[in-house]
Formats: sequence, C-alpha cells, structure tokens
Amino acid sequence: MNVIDVRKLSPEAREGYHQEAETRMKPISFEMPVNPKRKEIITLCKSDLQKINLQVLSDGGENNLHYHTGSDTTWYVLEGRVKFYGVGDEIIGEFGKNEGIFIPGGSRYWFEKSGDGDLQMLQMVAYDRTYPTKPERINLDAHKEWMTDETLKVY
Repeated sequence: MNVIDVRKLSPEAREGYHQEAETRMKPISFEMPVNPKRKEIITLCKSDLQKINLQVLSDGGENNLHYHTGSDTTWYVLEGRVKFYGVGDEIIGEFGKNEGIFIPGGSRYWFEKSGDGDLQMLQMVAYDRTYPTKPERINLDAHKEWMTDETLKVY
C-alpha cells in the first residue's frame, strides 16, 4: 500500500482517492454460532491497517502465554467475563461487559473465560505498517491441549 499525502493531490485526484476508498466500505454483521465450540473466531473486517474479530469462548477457552510483533490489540468484552494474565500467571485484570484492555505489541499475556455463560469479546488489531517484518504471534508456552483445530493456532 502506497502512502500518499492527500492534501498535495489535485482536486480531481483527491476525488478519485476518496471514491476508490469508498468502494471498500463494508457493513459488518455476524450470526452467533448456535452451539459454539470451545472457541470461535469470527472475522468481522480486515484491512492492511486493522483487523476486527469477534471471539466467542464457551467452556474454558484459555490460551497460552504469547506476544505479538508489529501490532497493538484492544480487547473489549460484549458479554461474560475474562481474566488476563501476564508472566508468571500474574493477573493483569478481570473484565466484564463494556470493559476491556489495550495490549501494546510486545506485551506478554494470556487470557481465560471466567464466570458463567459464554464470553464474547471484540478483538481489534491495529497493524504498524512501518514494522520491518510481517506482524506475527510469538508463543512463549505451548498451545493448550484442547487447541487441536489448526485455525486456533493461526493468528
């Protein structure tokens, strides 16, 4: 993706810039899984700059200690409760409906569903286009035993 200073474009070129961008606007909707697996990841939208997923966690749903390079992530709880942990299983925080946490790239963490009922969280990832390599997830601990579905190992 080329970075351009829109302010320096001619009025005609600026109009073309806007029209092209507007063709990529996308309404967002989803259907909640009827019988969700332990963890469902539903991508709501994705671009070069951001990705927004809805994660639905039923029984357990914990993941492993890891961090991300080249991106920052915000987690926002829509339903249920979640506990976030850092190194040595130190509790970073527990969050409920309309609460969440911002996790800068490089921060080590893992989380698990807490409380009754399913957990529904928005996962909003912002990518750093200046990062020298493709952003990736770096696992510090092995994936949990229940994570047998390959799609749960790809982030």
